[in-house]
Amino acid sequence: MAAVTLKNVVKRFGGFEIIHGANIDVDDGEFVVFVGPSGCGKSTLLRMIAGLEDISGGEIAIGGKVVNDVEPADRGIAMVFQSYALYPHMSVEQNLSFGLRMNGNPKPDTERRVKRAAEILRIAELMKRRPRQLSGGQRQRVAIGRAIVREPQVFLFDEPLSNLDAELRVQMRVEISRLHKELGVTMVYVTHDQTEAMTLADRIVVLNAGNIEQIGAPLDLYDNPANRFVAGFVGSPKMNFMAAKVVGNDDVAVTVELANHCGAKLRKPLSGAPPAVGSEVVLGVRPEHFFEAGEGDCDIAVKADVAEHLGSVSYVYA
Repeated sequence: MAAVTLKNVVKRFGGFEIIHGANIDVDDGEFVVFVGPSGCGKSTLLRMIAGLEDISGGEIAIGGKVVNDVEPADRGIAMVFQSYALYPHMSVEQNLSFGLRMNGNPKPDTERRVKRAAEILRIAELMKRRPRQLSGGQRQRVAIGRAIVREPQVFLFDEPLSNLDAELRVQMRVEISRLHKELGVTMVYVTHDQTEAMTLADRIVVLNAGNIEQIGAPLDLYDNPANRFVAGFVGSPKMNFMAAKVVGNDDVAVTVELANHCGAKLRKPLSGAPPAVGSEVVLGVRPEHFFEAGEGDCDIAVKADVAEHLGSVSYVYA
């Protein structure tokens, strides 16, 4: 196992900077997820950790050793891609052992590692099959198995579940979480799906346009977002935003008023100065914090466009 540290990491393509001084500390044995919209730089950041992309500035260290100029094969990492990257003409067993055999690893040790990976991933009965004979979930298990047999210090996952259907994604999230608990190895995982991030991560790094917006535990990001982008991106369904005006400010709370003159009393920000009375603000409300207005309540009139009834919960879009 090993910690991963990024200090002021910058990436430029030509004269265009796409990663703007990233600072991240991943603890030994921690599961950290990079999440953000498409094109925010999360996969580029992962590829720089892996050594598949050169860095334009800053420093990357794995296990306390700076690896800026270290080849990918010598960084003690293993990467799992969304495309599986399996050899179609080889059996599962041959796919798992291929890298070790090419590196001249002793046969008894190779067999031990392959057997252990098969047992961890519960694919022992698939060892003689070819990739075309496997389901999407089974192929992903084999791809993860190829990483396990390397016995790396750090696992890197680049959107590994994006090619799977919804049911398989849920199953594989459980498998990856179980794998982390069983191996206790440092894992860095990239996804655009904030539900994956919330369910898998010890901590989440939220990226937007090459900038780190916030780093924190899933529920901390949900309950205390650092800015409007994080508030809107983390959570499903998304947070609702409404224009409001500050009409009161005391020692413990800020009172705001909406355009329909409905008021809300909010706790003061955990950090920074609270907004001044009379200032225009944006009020963010999670969907689960709305309720049907009763007689005498100050209500917000809306027109329901779509209702989704999912059994235990219903979503209304207005």
